[in-house]
Amino acid sequence: MKANFANLSNSTSAFNSYISLEELSTPNSDTLVQLLAHEMQTQVKATATGVQSVATHIAKEVERICSKSSRIQNSGQVQSWQITLGRHRLQKCLRYYQLGAKQGRVELHSSLGAIVYRHVTVAGSDLGFEARYNLIEDFLQAFYIEAIKAFRRETELPEDYTPRTQLQLAEYMAFTEQYAKRRINLPGGANQQLIVLRAQGFARRQPQETTVDIEMAVDSAKTEEAESYQRNVAVQQIRSQMIAKPDFDPSEESERNRVITELMKYFESQGQSDCMDYLNLKLQDLSAPEIDQILGLTSRQRDYLQQRFKYHVEKFAKQHQWQLVHQWLGAGLEHKLGLSSYQWDAFWQKLTPQQQQIFQLKSSCENDQAIAKAVQCTPKQLQKRWTQMLELAWAIRNGQIEVKV
Repeated sequence: MKANFANLSNSTSAFNSYISLEELSTPNSDTLVQLLAHEMQTQVKATATGVQSVATHIAKEVERICSKSSRIQNSGQVQSWQITLGRHRLQKCLRYYQLGAKQGRVELHSSLGAIVYRHVTVAGSDLGFEARYNLIEDFLQAFYIEAIKAFRRETELPEDYTPRTQLQLAEYMAFTEQYAKRRINLPGGANQQLIVLRAQGFARRQPQETTVDIEMAVDSAKTEEAESYQRNVAVQQIRSQMIAKPDFDPSEESERNRVITELMKYFESQGQSDCMDYLNLKLQDLSAPEIDQILGLTSRQRDYLQQRFKYHVEKFAKQHQWQLVHQWLGAGLEHKLGLSSYQWDAFWQKLTPQQQQIFQLKSSCENDQAIAKAVQCTPKQLQKRWTQMLELAWAIRNGQIEVKV
């Protein structure tokens, strides 16, 4: 992939030598198509007509996205966004092209299977892995039919169009991945990936008795068969999701979206626009190399951005909007900050008498002015001490501080 990025960089330099700066700075569909076609031509073995067709499809999709995004339209950098998103879509297509027809299908199937794994069955049903696997197969076959219809419709291709060349198949697979991950707005300001909504609809149509024994995915592997199963790409991706969030809950999704909205507002208030861009891309399930490519980051710049991102997220979670975040995590004051009984005992013993009093007053919903007066400190000192208490609970809850059972 590094070699391909180097080729892309070289081809871009060559392209810029015969496309004027005026053309690049002016929104122009033909210019974007030429740019994408030129960068693609150096990396694929396909006819000029085939390359031009794929470049045109990508350009149309990118222009559609940019025209519907108020943020992009208000940025004053529409052309820059078009080129950035166009190159990102192109890299997706080239990745599937390089994988080839067989391995590309395997990767796409595994990726989409991981997303829908816990959504293809009704909550509370109890199926083995094989039964759930069969449901995923049935669901994805239907989804691929929907995706090819959407692809024909959006690219204005004939109703009987079928991808035949390696480049056409790569284009279709890249489209299917993006189509599956499209965010669909829901009532109440929430949103969800298209393929998840389809999987949930599929699950509601299944008989009640039908879902999976997921012990092999969650527990440590104890047999050779279990180890082979857990090495599967899909299983590796779903393990953390199954443990952290077993069932989709619209109210939980709404809380999550509120946290994201408030975090975006916080980044903006702190002048951290690059952190906003980074979060946007992370929410699209993009890998680190993909994010680096889109944002144009070197490894050093990425490390610096990640450090700043982590610093501000922790500040947001422990100071700026600690109540909202802890409520979303199920770790509010009414839940003893998400600590188990023995963790809570360890936490409470580590607090000073003043900190214990602060916690009790916070639990009684007293305002900070009243609490500061009661414990005889300034509001700023109160905030600092409360943050220290939240950090202590955070460390105990996440195992950074060992406690005896």
